[in-house]
Amino acid sequence: MTQEAAALLSVRGVSVRFGGVVALDDVTFDVQPGQIAGLIGPNGAGKTTLFNCLSRLYTPSSGEILFEGTSVLATPRHKIAALGIGRTFQNVALFDRLTVLENVMVGRHSRTVASFAATALRLPTATREFRAARDRAEDLIDFMDLRNVAHWPAGGLPFPIRKRVELARALAAEPKLLLLDEPAAGLNHDEVHTLEGQIRRVRDVQGVTVLLVEHHMSLVMSVSDKVVTINFGRKIAEGTPAEVRRNPEVIRAYLGAEAA
Repeated sequence: MTQEAAALLSVRGVSVRFGGVVALDDVTFDVQPGQIAGLIGPNGAGKTTLFNCLSRLYTPSSGEILFEGTSVLATPRHKIAALGIGRTFQNVALFDRLTVLENVMVGRHSRTVASFAATALRLPTATREFRAARDRAEDLIDFMDLRNVAHWPAGGLPFPIRKRVELARALAAEPKLLLLDEPAAGLNHDEVHTLEGQIRRVRDVQGVTVLLVEHHMSLVMSVSDKVVTINFGRKIAEGTPAEVRRNPEVIRAYLGAEAA
């Protein structure tokens, strides 16, 4: 079996152009099942653009993205979650008037099939799905240590807890791949250390492969199995954290040409 065939996610020659601006230039890499992979690069390198391609918010100018051998680009964007790809965002977007538990239950929507009428009439199919969604949400509330705020409105919660709620909501859909977009943004040192353990537990306990974009280098290097570095839209390095840390192009990208 080839590495590409075994990969959970295969990014192949992806390029994105906005008019005359090249945001991504022929980016290629794989993420294997069970990996925690980090995607790094200076501001404006194209990291979020790539994430937006993976979640179908953008369509590349060229290239292909395969998830378990299925073309992501041929999948309607509203079916990406059902395909098995979950995502969190830099700016936490919860339903502030809903409780933490209700917010997490919303994440289960892509796994439901009951119609609006069945739900309104509380038919058996809809009732079973509601109970399954609640049970899954309750499990994730415990998993993310949110039990003491489970029935609180999300709007008044501290930012670090809101980020944990968003992570729980993303897990509610039972993704095979979770895209974490700057999960450490806005967190202090102790909170980042807690996040590191949570990311590992997402992989080890929930069985979810993780791809994260992050500027917090110590987090990326400590938690990742592999790291992909892009700069000005082009991949400049890929390998273990130790290999990438020593790469001259990565050093130049972050510290300037004189650092080489």
